[in-house]
Amino acid sequence: MTPILVAIACLLIVTFCYASVCAGSPFGTCRKCHGFGFATTTDRKGRPKRGKQCRRCKGHGKRIRIGRWLYNRAANTYRAGTR
Repeated sequence: MTPILVAIACLLIVTFCYASVCAGSPFGTCRKCHGFGFATTTDRKGRPKRGKQCRRCKGHGKRIRIGRWLYNRAANTYRAGTR
């Protein structure tokens, strides 16, 4: 096989795997707060304590995956166009 066909096959496998992850688990952990929903700070003794609520995920600790966001946009556009 030629290297181009191998590269295309690898890209297709990665794409299908990511699509299955987006379908099975559309939400991932927030990258800013690491899924806690708040920032962790330390008190004067160095012990961790709860900080402010995360602004990116609004305290939920979850975010929508990029692939799922794109799918939702495409589905909404298709739905709006076929009315």
